[in-house]
Amino acid sequence: MASYDVIIIGAGLSGLAAGIRLAHFDKKVCIVEKHVEVGGLNSFYVRKNRTFDVGLHAMTNYTPKGARRSPLGKLLKQLRFKHEDFQLCPQIMSQIRFPEKSLNFTNDFEFLKQEVAEQFPHQIDGFLKLVQKIETFDELSLDGDTQTSTLDVLASFISDQLLIDMLCCPLMYYGNARERDMDFYQFVIMFKSIFMEGFAKPLKGMHFLLSLLVDKYKNLGGELRMGAEVESIDADQGKVRSLTLKGGECLPAQTVISSMGTVETLRRCRPQLAMEKTWPVGQLSFMESIFVLDREPRELGYDKSIVFFSTRPRFEYRVPDQLIDVTSGVLCCPNNFNYPQPLAEGMLRLTNLASPRLWNEPSRREYIQAKKDCRTEALESLFTFFPDFRDSVVFLDTFTPKTIYKYTGHLNGAVYGSPRKIKNGTTPVENLFICGTDQGFLGIVGATLSGISMANFHVLQRSVKS
Repeated sequence: MASYDVIIIGAGLSGLAAGIRLAHFDKKVCIVEKHVEVGGLNSFYVRKNRTFDVGLHAMTNYTPKGARRSPLGKLLKQLRFKHEDFQLCPQIMSQIRFPEKSLNFTNDFEFLKQEVAEQFPHQIDGFLKLVQKIETFDELSLDGDTQTSTLDVLASFISDQLLIDMLCCPLMYYGNARERDMDFYQFVIMFKSIFMEGFAKPLKGMHFLLSLLVDKYKNLGGELRMGAEVESIDADQGKVRSLTLKGGECLPAQTVISSMGTVETLRRCRPQLAMEKTWPVGQLSFMESIFVLDREPRELGYDKSIVFFSTRPRFEYRVPDQLIDVTSGVLCCPNNFNYPQPLAEGMLRLTNLASPRLWNEPSRREYIQAKKDCRTEALESLFTFFPDFRDSVVFLDTFTPKTIYKYTGHLNGAVYGSPRKIKNGTTPVENLFICGTDQGFLGIVGATLSGISMANFHVLQRSVKS
């Protein structure tokens, strides 16, 4: 039986990017994906003849054409795409909204600086010193596994707790696997990607973007096997030798790169690894409702691209004690991006923190009712801040941590994986590596760069050296 140079587990963004990068250099690569659609946490689905993105509110790290040293520029260069290939449409304006104050921001970082100066005049000097620290921080280094508290760092620069909470709210919602605090290097990744670079959406959604990646991968000779769930990752004398799929098929490989998550990967290793029982499992997950409208959101008073909100003065990022926490969330208006033409329908997406454990308890009938009840509760809380749009809804859908687990395999439906990341991607098994969410790069572009980095670092550079 022929052996693959590399088998990649998972056809999400990181897995596809790793596959493209390796196939560019004539490696014999196979991506195995348990589901029938690619994309993983950032995929799509069809309901009532409408295609909906899941996971993706917007791509972070947006920079215009020509910014080659930006994460997006590096991604395009490594995968050999042109900027225009992705057809990215920048945001109009987004907002962080708390009861006392709001901060608006765009893809021009100077705008946010001015907002902070106006809303927090006594904090601007500390904020600018924080920005200096962030600008010089090497957040993408693959070395080290230390955890530095973001809240401790922020408190050394900023004395106003409200400003600290307002800065943390969007960055935690868009990339944090830890409750209440955040590893500072991840805060830096998200700060740069959201505030210093910015948001954009691919004109034709994730289906289009994923099709670009799949076509590139296949044209380079990469093999993609859908509906191929991994039963075990087989090692001999501490070194990976093969994968065994559900059904018993064995696929020999010199190297395996897994994007399914650290714990999920360790649990499939044979022989078993002691550390699988001690590695922390992710707990942070979300409920999201999608509302299709009969008019543009701005006609109903929703003129921002994305709003990160808290209805309480203090923001707390943690697993809720109830099914969902309606006191904070993210409201995305896909229509409010700079498209060449307006979208065919209006849409709003509302995301709240949710408890994976509690969503697993209801029976089928109770689960359906719980979704309706929680959706109503989330809307009632939202409408203390925003206009009521329910009379304009023509279609709606809701997913929970249970849905996320079903379609991704991430334990607890944990969107950002384990709170402990493996920056260099190594595991106790020789030639078995982690990419994606649990490697530690965040966001759409970050996940893609994670696959590229792991392919470069553990396969291509090693090939050159040998």
